Amino acid sequence: MTPIKKPDIEERWYEVLKSEFESPYFYNIKSFLIAEKKQHIVFPPSHLIFNAFNLTPFDNVKVVILGQDPYHNIGQAHGLAFSVPDNIQKPPSLLNIFKELNSDLNIPIPLHGNLEKWAKEGVLLLNASLTVRAHTAASHAKIGWQQFTDAAIKALSDNKQNLVFILWGNYAIAKENLIDHNKHLILKTVHPSPLSASRGFFGCHHFSKTNEYLMNHNIKPIDWRL
Repeated sequence: MTPIKKPDIEERWYEVLKSEFESPYFYNIKSFLIAEKKQHIVFPPSHLIFNAFNLTPFDNVKVVILGQDPYHNIGQAHGLAFSVPDNIQKPPSLLNIFKELNSDLNIPIPLHGNLEKWAKEGVLLLNASLTVRAHTAASHAKIGWQQFTDAAIKALSDNKQNLVFILWGNYAIAKENLIDHNKHLILKTVHPSPLSASRGFFGCHHFSKTNEYLMNHNIKPIDWRL
């Protein structure tokens, strides 16, 4: 097996996940992506695959918001769950997130959908799969990314204390068993998608509950303004 070049990921994350990067399944992910890119467009661009980890270093993580899959249309995915770059139309789920943020904390709905500022505040915006084939939802869901991102969630749970894990929708809630309830706060409700948001996402107050928990543990709260 050819040695894998060190990935472009923040140093502490690399230390914590080194055994994953050196495992056969990760070699298989890389081999799959090399072959896939010869025939298809893959999102996000290669240099942004680990963007969530690079914008939110391991030691800076305070909150984890779990997504499922990168956006699969042109220009949308940039390595942060639910986020889109500047000048890209806000997807419906993100618009609902902003509506709840406005209702919960009276923060005006942003004009853009770029959540990089949240990432730099300590909010890890982590998709369960880190890549996707263009225009094909969940196309990379079974190539090994789940094992990798599960390891990242477990590493946070095991090595840190008083994090807030925000789980929206059944897919994210299924990751609950990776998290130590005794050390961290878990907030969960339905997905912010228009199909389900009215069944409990609206009115969940997860943004204010997150900050209340952080402040109760003498941790600087998140500035959710964008």
